[in-house]
Amino acid sequence: MSRVYDTIEPAVIDDVMLTMAIKEQGPKNQAGKIADQEGIEYKDVLALRLDFRNILQIENLWSFSNLVRLALDNNIIERIDGLETLVHLVWLDLSFNNIETIDGLNSLTKLQDLTLCSNRITKIENLDALEELQVLSLGCNFLSELNNLVYLRQFKNLQSINLSQNPFCQKEDYKAFTIAYLPNLVYLDFRMIDPESRAAAKEKYFMDLGQLEEEEVIVQRKKSEEKKQVEALELHTLAYVEHLDGNALYLEMYDEDSDGKKLNKLPSMEEDILPVFEEKFSDVCMKIFEYGMEAAEVRNSEVDTFFTCVEDAKSANRAKSADAVEQFTNYKMDVFAKISSTKEQAYVDSLLTKFNEERQNLWDTLMTLELQLVDQLEDTIKEFERNLAELVSGFLEKIQARFVQLRDLENTHSEKLLEISINMLEKILKSEVDADQITDDLRELFVDKDSVTNAVSASHDRHLYVIDAREDRIVSRINGWMTNLIDQIHAKEEIERNRNRVVEINHLCDNLREEMDSMDMAAV
Repeated sequence: MSRVYDTIEPAVIDDVMLTMAIKEQGPKNQAGKIADQEGIEYKDVLALRLDFRNILQIENLWSFSNLVRLALDNNIIERIDGLETLVHLVWLDLSFNNIETIDGLNSLTKLQDLTLCSNRITKIENLDALEELQVLSLGCNFLSELNNLVYLRQFKNLQSINLSQNPFCQKEDYKAFTIAYLPNLVYLDFRMIDPESRAAAKEKYFMDLGQLEEEEVIVQRKKSEEKKQVEALELHTLAYVEHLDGNALYLEMYDEDSDGKKLNKLPSMEEDILPVFEEKFSDVCMKIFEYGMEAAEVRNSEVDTFFTCVEDAKSANRAKSADAVEQFTNYKMDVFAKISSTKEQAYVDSLLTKFNEERQNLWDTLMTLELQLVDQLEDTIKEFERNLAELVSGFLEKIQARFVQLRDLENTHSEKLLEISINMLEKILKSEVDADQITDDLRELFVDKDSVTNAVSASHDRHLYVIDAREDRIVSRINGWMTNLIDQIHAKEEIERNRNRVVEINHLCDNLREEMDSMDMAAV
């Protein structure tokens, strides 16, 4: 079934092997000579064959970041790994190896054609990320459970599958089961599925499919809901108010607050004090959340408007430059035509003088447009920075005011808790509390006034720490976002764009001068 080499030393995928493969499969003749002289960057390679090379382990392919097709068939590969960076792969052949488990493909989300024929695979699994999969070849493996094929129902684009020469192919209902449970298939084992076979298979498994489809609907709804929750959390996180639309921050205060949890079991705490505290605390958190989402929308709108203005300015500038170049090109063609049709040197000289003046005017126009764009972008950036700073400052001012409210609520609650605790201590010392009114772990705190005070203080400190930490995270994250965004705007890309544009303008005008010099020489 699989190719096994017992006596040959396994080969290593190294630069020598890769260079040889690229040279063998690269351009030939003159194009090949040029490629040899200039060299071929790994990142420029789109297809690579490493078949029949006795490779045991997939490695050293990370530089082929734009690879689309990869053949690793007819080797002795035992594990699928080392492919994480090949995110552009569309076609992958791993047939005729010693692979036992399907794995290591999670990053290949663009993969459409996967061949794993003639390996030692016993289970179809770990393909969930390959949502674009269209062709799957698993023939000549050790697949024995027909029910394993149900896993492939999730691949809605899967049209062709080869499962021939697997153990389950010997089962009488193999073909009908496969066709029924994979309704989107067009080809099975290299043969087109005819309408009669499809209808018969669907009828045979009608009841089972009905139940399965109902279960899939439930699962799909659950996945959709989970996806919505993940997407919502991403939006909340970008607004810096994740998990503030409920009681998560309140619960977090008690996560590592063992004393607070014990004190919460005091009579009247669970029934009266705690519910009110939680409600008021969560209400302020919700206000922080709602304002945070509104503020994020305003910031995003400001950012979108800025980048739109920048792109509009660049587009308008490019259009004006293109018009100037087009007008000059038309003028140039007219001048060249006149020079070609005259023998009078004085007339040619006058045309040349005028041409050089117009060429200089074109240079002045293009450079002026570029300087205008630079000034315009600089003014736009400065205004954007001011607006952004005001938005962030306003956001923090309101958010921090809400956190002051949270601390006030905690301070008030802690004072009430201390008062209740001291009263309870007095009752305990006077033996006015029945044994069933207080738990043993709570009774341990009520040894004396210092013990009670320390427990309440420790709980209070923990709560304030959680509140302060969350406020600090919001402040640091939004300030970091603003700093990174401003740095991005002032990044080297814009400086490089300006430099390249100046070079481009000079190069254009130099070419125009050389063209005219050639034309002048021809006229002479």
